[in-house]
Amino acid sequence: MTTDERIEAIAQSLELLSALHQDLEKQTAARFADTAARFADTLEFINGLARVAQAHEQRIERPEE
Repeated sequence: MTTDERIEAIAQSLELLSALHQDLEKQTAARFADTAARFADTLEFINGLARVAQAHEQRIERPEE
């Protein structure tokens, strides 16, 4: 194998590695976006439960209203 062939093989390996890295970055970004959306939905759900609990607490503390 000549020096030029070795350089070409290294260049091809680096191109492949770069492409794989870019794909992984895209997948990771998509997963983080999905996780953030799920956290937002969960937070909204928890806040809804807190409002329900607060309403029930007020009804228990002041049943005349």
